[in-house]
Amino acid sequence: MAYRTVLCLTGADYSDQDVRTAAGLCAEIGAHLSALIIPPPTLLMWHRIGDGVLEWPVGIDRFAQDAVRLEKRSSDIQKLLESMSLTYDVDTVYCDPASLGEVARQRALCADLTIIGPGLLNDENLGPPVVNGCLFDTGKPVLVVPKGAEATLWPRRVLVGWDSRVEASRAVREALGLLCVAEEVRVALVDPKANYNGNGAEPGADIAAYLTRHGARVSVDLLPGAGKSAATVLAQHAIDISADMIVMGAYGSRRLRERLFGGVTRWIFDKPTLRLFLAR
Repeated sequence: MAYRTVLCLTGADYSDQDVRTAAGLCAEIGAHLSALIIPPPTLLMWHRIGDGVLEWPVGIDRFAQDAVRLEKRSSDIQKLLESMSLTYDVDTVYCDPASLGEVARQRALCADLTIIGPGLLNDENLGPPVVNGCLFDTGKPVLVVPKGAEATLWPRRVLVGWDSRVEASRAVREALGLLCVAEEVRVALVDPKANYNGNGAEPGADIAAYLTRHGARVSVDLLPGAGKSAATVLAQHAIDISADMIVMGAYGSRRLRERLFGGVTRWIFDKPTLRLFLAR
């Protein structure tokens, strides 16, 4: 695997599951874990009152308590990682809430892969800006690991959502290592049209040939939409074929937010073993 640095973002009030998930993946592939702790809302919610003066919107006692809690969280994570056979670093970010996505983006630029665990995924306030920051304008992939699933880059059966767009191509390229070691790769196209400007005369044949040349074991599934969205069709097909990971492109911040934090993909994430590999 070409992943040498894995970024994990976790909140001050989350359980250890997100960090354990990322640490297990790093141990599996021999990667370095970079853990970034997002402070409690109290430590993020400062604002200017004029000429560079900062004012905290809560009492100093509450601020001090949250600072102590954050320091303990950092110490606990370091103790947890010390017991594991991997290299790591643990850091904390302090910033304006509006800048949280940009901070996440800067960190993701210096990582090969970002892990989004169940804690961050279920945080409707911090999750969307952090995920968008890590995925968009970085060129780096994100692995979403829902509650009950284990992070792995050695999946047994992978479903690739393919539509001949650059985002899907990038996702396949970034996931190439795990696709080549999977027992089976199913390339799925929803309502594909045969043409020479997109899917080709035989939809799915080009990408299947590309993956086969890399050593992947590939088959192509042409799926009828039947009036349903492509996301809905892919979600059901992943369940029907017992896939344990979906690889797909991410197409826009609003659509991604809908997919990750509600609607069809919220339904996907309720399934205990399904992981989502995204790239843009």
